[in-house]
Amino acid sequence: MNNLLIGLRDWVDARLPIMRAWDTHMGKYYAPKNFNFWYFFGVLSLLVLVNQLLTGIWLTMSYNPSQEGAFASVEYIMRDVDYGWILRYMHSTGASAFFLVVYLHMFRALLYGSYKKPRELIWIFGMLIFVILMAEAFVGYVLPWGQMSYWGAQVIISLFGALPVVGDPLVEWIRGDYSISDITLNRFFALHVIAVPLALVMLVVMHILALHETGSNNPDGIEIKEHKGPDGVPLDGVAFHPYHTSKDLVAIIVFLMVFSFVLFFAPEMGGYFLEYANFEPANIKATPEHIAPVWYFTPFYAILRAVPDKLWGFILFGLSVVLPVFLPWLDRARVKSIRYRGWIYKSALTLFVISFISLGWLGVQPAEGIYVLAARIFAVIYFAFFLLMPYYTTIDKTKPVPDRVV
Repeated sequence: MNNLLIGLRDWVDARLPIMRAWDTHMGKYYAPKNFNFWYFFGVLSLLVLVNQLLTGIWLTMSYNPSQEGAFASVEYIMRDVDYGWILRYMHSTGASAFFLVVYLHMFRALLYGSYKKPRELIWIFGMLIFVILMAEAFVGYVLPWGQMSYWGAQVIISLFGALPVVGDPLVEWIRGDYSISDITLNRFFALHVIAVPLALVMLVVMHILALHETGSNNPDGIEIKEHKGPDGVPLDGVAFHPYHTSKDLVAIIVFLMVFSFVLFFAPEMGGYFLEYANFEPANIKATPEHIAPVWYFTPFYAILRAVPDKLWGFILFGLSVVLPVFLPWLDRARVKSIRYRGWIYKSALTLFVISFISLGWLGVQPAEGIYVLAARIFAVIYFAFFLLMPYYTTIDKTKPVPDRVV
């Protein structure tokens, strides 16, 4: 039996280089031996992506993308479809889990300078993934056709109307109608299940290919390819399989335990993962008392609301998402890892994290009084982190970087 399987593998390999692909990306891909906790979130992002794709396929089998049937079909999935409730919660909880692991994955890049030369293209692909993920989450959020889905779409789409000249035609083009209607729901459904996931998967593949071409960064920020043994293997590297895959498996098990706990005991997470208003069907005649997006959009939403002018709010909202793309060129430090950076960068990163979390909380609060003032203060800190980076990373005193991985 073993010989038969080997023979089948060799027959396929002669026609499709599966072994060469395995060696390139797993068996003979040498990654730094000093990966730590922060390097788990890349594989966890891939795990959640698979969960979203599979659960999404099953949900579309019972979903009806129409004004009359959307909300009712979600209720049908929850109440009448076998295991429909768990599929729906796996998808909704998976959306929050996706952003959580992606945010932590991006934070690791800020810690260890994973966006710096020669990994600029990896970072650009990663940021494109993030933007596409935001688009996927937004169009998917509209599909349940609950109160917050409808009015959230109304608020976000209307923002494009702030653009001079092209604003109103652009809003009408996005909606496909003079108001949010069946056609809007249908095109958002098509984008959510076909177009955007296709772009997302393609970018993930490009992200991984670019990563394996330049090699993985590590907590010391040292290029392990610069120190190789006589056999051409990096002295500070180990084969990704089985050394890192075994560690990733432990992280996956722990993640699935936490994910399952949330799934079975707190799928709405107190209204942060699934807003209570969204358990009511969309009503165009009754505006919710307080419209706010899901938690993973709230930092950017808080920046949007912090500006009185609608156009400038929209511009700063866009800049808050786009600015991180330029990190490889904004960061002028001579070292990559935070282990060897000075107190200025460490302080700036700490303030940035505090501002991002605070903006996230302020985004779900009413846009009035002290909340608006706090949002403006933290928005200034958020933008200062990026705009002042060329200056403070230049003057920041760094420590000597060792020749070999510590």
